[in-house]
Amino acid sequence: MQAEPLITWSEPVRELAGFIGLFLGAGAVGFRYASVRRRLAAVTPSDQADVWADAARRAAVLGLVGWLIRAVLTAINLPAAAARQHTTVSALASGNLQTQVQLILLLVALTGFALAAAGRGIGWPLAAVGVIVGQLRGVFFGPLARLVNPVHALAAGLWIGTLFVLVVAGIGAVLRHERGRGRRGTLVAEMVNGFSPLALASGIGVVIFGVITAWRHLPKIDALWTTPYGWALIAKLVFVAMVFALGAWNWRRQRPTLGSESAADAIRRSAIAELSVAGVVLVVTAILISLPAPPRPKNPGAGPGGGGPPPAAQPGK
Repeated sequence: MQAEPLITWSEPVRELAGFIGLFLGAGAVGFRYASVRRRLAAVTPSDQADVWADAARRAAVLGLVGWLIRAVLTAINLPAAAARQHTTVSALASGNLQTQVQLILLLVALTGFALAAAGRGIGWPLAAVGVIVGQLRGVFFGPLARLVNPVHALAAGLWIGTLFVLVVAGIGAVLRHERGRGRRGTLVAEMVNGFSPLALASGIGVVIFGVITAWRHLPKIDALWTTPYGWALIAKLVFVAMVFALGAWNWRRQRPTLGSESAADAIRRSAIAELSVAGVVLVVTAILISLPAPPRPKNPGAGPGGGGPPPAAQPGK
């Protein structure tokens, strides 16, 4: 009899696509409200204002792409969700409050990013609500423990996603903008300095909620080196440590040197290295959460002839 495969590879592919969508959306929001927030609201010379507005529009386009990916994944997942509840997709969408909230917030984010990409300021608050509340909507429908994974993913998205948008939409826009040539180094420094507090807070959130996630899924410490889930978790932790090390290098060594165009080029290259390792983390994480978590030990009284209750259900990922 052929053994059942440990993993179905379509699942980590979907998970990876979901991460990419979330990171683009959260990164665009993080970039708008951390890196360029003050400059968009301030009165600046026209050449500088053009740079900030162009960067914000580019960020909105990236956020829109990310949330279109999320919309496609939602459409793909709805039939399976309906089947689990023994109903149809239309009945699920019209009669299930959780699904309705999910779809409404998805539409709010898409509308917000589209408006922001067109240069409409009202789009950004809509996008922020759609992304953040959409990711944390579980707080309205269940115990707070269900928020651990979504908060962990959102914190990672606000860190690495914002860094990606900063490099592509922010630094990229500055270095390509001819009218701001004389102030390119200063403009990049302002963007990076605006991002740094968000990166620090998000990094702390990643660590805290990552530890909680690992604690919930590992019934005992030796599961780290005796199960496929534990091996994948170790691989993830190694690459996460590399991301933190590169981030610390950028923050302590590269950021203080900003102010010139050559320094802007240097931090862009080091940020790309950080993003490359973070991409490996996303791939490993997609595999990790597709693996079955290690089973919890059975109750001593359970089993044939035992009078105790059945074993506790395995927690969800």
